[in-house]
Amino acid sequence: MTEEVLHCIGCGLAIQTEDPKEKGYTPKSAYEKGVASNQLYCQRCFKLRHYNQLEKVSISDSQFLAMLHDIGQTKALVVNVIDIFDVYGSMISGLPRFVGNNPILIVANKIDLLPKSVNLKRIRYWLQRQLSSYGIKPIDIIMVSGKKKQSIDELLEKIDVYRQECDAYVVGVTNVGKSTLINSIIASLGGKQDVITTSQFPGTTLDNIHIPFDNGASLIDTPGIIHRHQMAHFLDEKALKLVSPQKELKPVTFQLHAEQTIFLAGLGRFDYLAGEKNAITCYFNKELLLHRTKLSNANAFFDKHRGDLLSPTTQDDIALSRVEFKVDGGVDIVFSGLGWITVHHAGKVAAYAPKGVDITIREAII
Repeated sequence: MTEEVLHCIGCGLAIQTEDPKEKGYTPKSAYEKGVASNQLYCQRCFKLRHYNQLEKVSISDSQFLAMLHDIGQTKALVVNVIDIFDVYGSMISGLPRFVGNNPILIVANKIDLLPKSVNLKRIRYWLQRQLSSYGIKPIDIIMVSGKKKQSIDELLEKIDVYRQECDAYVVGVTNVGKSTLINSIIASLGGKQDVITTSQFPGTTLDNIHIPFDNGASLIDTPGIIHRHQMAHFLDEKALKLVSPQKELKPVTFQLHAEQTIFLAGLGRFDYLAGEKNAITCYFNKELLLHRTKLSNANAFFDKHRGDLLSPTTQDDIALSRVEFKVDGGVDIVFSGLGWITVHHAGKVAAYAPKGVDITIREAII
């Protein structure tokens, strides 16, 4: 008789008690307790859940692409979760091509981070234009907050309508709040809360986790697809907490003259190179230091203060890479996974981020 294979309720991996170095490991004593209490976690998820400790697990990009290809071979609804705080960093390149003719429902998560004064209807139209530029024509867009459990019931109603009795696959890059959103969905369905591992660290949901619908189909949570250009991949745990907003963003506006610089702690820099006096508005976690100085003094100031006044920095003190823009105004300069700066009027600017972190320009979101 074959012994039943049990799975971690955090990440979905098969539990094993033999090799601590392999995925899904848990000590035998913890295994017995977990089975008895129906709360069985692998050691990695247990440490993450109770001690906020993360053990690294590598998952290849080819596995992610194969997973998307598999979804494209079946009839299903694709629920693509994106982070409204980092829209560009949330995009899955070529998603429509991978998932075939399956409809895509876009779920814009973390709307609780946006200032309460914003018009969500306007944000939705803005997002629709951004998606169109990526070749994504969703069947619908819904704005939610997994953390605040905002609009979760409405999301479930839309999933039920659009899936047409089929499975629904929840896909998204790491760090978009997908696991927190799934927990909110489980709670809304009346199930046990917090059965999916949640963390600020990228790549913590490892295997597909199925949440059954009434008709035999399932809501299937898939592993997060890792985007290496996001700031989170360059930071340690302490720094990540400093840059990851947990509450409503409080914009900070500076009136800049030409040849002035704003440092984003030790992680980025914005230079206003030329133009008339200009208003720029910064949207970052309130814990992130914003420091203004003269452009002529900027390089020396950075070299002297990086790691003390200008903290945090990247794990390996990666050099900052520079991008220059000539702007007409009403645009955002986006530092992937860190935040953005709105430039309100025409001018010439430069932006810096650790080499490997994307800097992009877009129509202003707010």
